[in-house]
Amino acid sequence: MSLHPELSAFLDLVEEGRLAGRPPLHALSPELARDTFEQASTGLVWPWPQHVARRELTARTRDGASLALRLYLPEVACAQPWPVLLYFHGGGYVVGSLDSHEGICAELAWRTPCAVLAVDYRRAPEQRFPTALFDAEDALSWLVAEGAEHGLDVSRLAVGGDSAGATLATVLAIQAAQAPRQWPPIRLQLLCYPSTDASRSTVSNELFDEGYLLESATLEWFYNHYQRTPADRLDWRFSPLLCEHLQGAAPAFVGLAQYDPLHDEGLAYAERLQQAGVTVTCRTYAATHDLLRMGAVMPGVDQVYAELASHLARALAN
Repeated sequence: MSLHPELSAFLDLVEEGRLAGRPPLHALSPELARDTFEQASTGLVWPWPQHVARRELTARTRDGASLALRLYLPEVACAQPWPVLLYFHGGGYVVGSLDSHEGICAELAWRTPCAVLAVDYRRAPEQRFPTALFDAEDALSWLVAEGAEHGLDVSRLAVGGDSAGATLATVLAIQAAQAPRQWPPIRLQLLCYPSTDASRSTVSNELFDEGYLLESATLEWFYNHYQRTPADRLDWRFSPLLCEHLQGAAPAFVGLAQYDPLHDEGLAYAERLQQAGVTVTCRTYAATHDLLRMGAVMPGVDQVYAELASHLARALAN
């Protein structure tokens, strides 16, 4: 599969900016990288569904911090509580926000339809591993305790995310399988181009290390900011592919980008889940990393959302 011409043209524009002196994220401070990422995100806005209500909510973390949440609800009649997707945005644990990934959440909420609860977990390097994961756990605990009050049916629950957010989602799915009395059952893990093994390099890391939006050097920059020490990369909560016990995890939809440094480890994780007896649907799209935010750039993203929403709807049905 080859890249769509319009996406290739977009990558050419990115490269022209680089040649003109625009530095990559890994050459910036985290603060400046966040500003740059948010500014770039405004140029990726597409006409996503507008008939989706948004509620700004907060949860309390285990260390007393306030955790921002954003609840997306389709503005259609629903005679029962909404099933819910707990969603974590990408950004390498360093950049990304509720705002930069709003279109993804609105699309999934409207198309499925379901409620989507997006989590503004704390970012590195101010908060290093495993704070983002603890925030994800605390958001899930809040959802279990408070979801019914907001019209949510936590018995019909999926977890998902893109990139680093997908990593957080898959760790929650593993934990739910390992400690079913502590965590609610999860019907689906929706994993879009996850990072699953920061401990080693792969062929796709080398093939797509530069010129395909996400660069391998940027990945290393993300990981270095997120880890406390290099040993953290061997912790399965940092690198889920290293987890020895995946049995009983929720069924998974794994969406990968062919031209992505993370492709091979995402594929390896899907295969590991299958070997553990988990039902897995794995799709590889002729796109780069961050494809879910490419609705304004590349034709065909609409079909990707249709497939994601179809799997969500089936998993969350009564």
